[in-house]
Amino acid sequence: MIYKFYQQHIFPHLLNQVMQTPSLMDKRRELLLPISGEVLEIGFGTGLNLPFYQQVDTLYALEPNPDIYHLAVPRVHAAPFEVQHIQASAEKLPFADSSLDHIVSTWTLCSIAKLEPALDEIYRVLKSGGTFHLVEHVLHNESTPIQRLQNLLTPIQKRVADGCHLNRNIQRAVKDAELELSECQYFDAAGIPRIGQRMLLARAVKR
Repeated sequence: MIYKFYQQHIFPHLLNQVMQTPSLMDKRRELLLPISGEVLEIGFGTGLNLPFYQQVDTLYALEPNPDIYHLAVPRVHAAPFEVQHIQASAEKLPFADSSLDHIVSTWTLCSIAKLEPALDEIYRVLKSGGTFHLVEHVLHNESTPIQRLQNLLTPIQKRVADGCHLNRNIQRAVKDAELELSECQYFDAAGIPRIGQRMLLARAVKR
């Protein structure tokens, strides 16, 4: 009962605050400003990406957690374009094959229970030439001690942060899904604890 209360009433607010760290907001801007047209956002969260969609006509906001989406409602109402809430899982997207030009994920792939099927779904619904835009925290690719700590603490992190994995190799997972990386940059996000500081900003195209 206590854990359920935490998930419903405490974690969404913690998430909303942490994800507004200035360094993360800067990367949202960099990732999202070039995107136009119809967009599917995987893991819409509390709607922090909305101000950075400057050329979007329709945003499909996939967020399976209603307690988290509830915090996004004021931002959704203020958006200057159509936002449609999709309450579904990334492992089974309710979209037709080859139907979307753009899919976005910002700090979401870490918490999807079954990452491989989700990436397969992303590949399926992207049009040929469509792009998957993502920024995620990742398994540290340069520090073995941090990698070991990420592996050690991931079971705890999954409990306190709604399924979040500290130790996923996102670049490899995207390439395994047969998406071709057109942009790939690693960086350390200021203001984030070192164990989760290594990030990846990437764009991957379906050929």
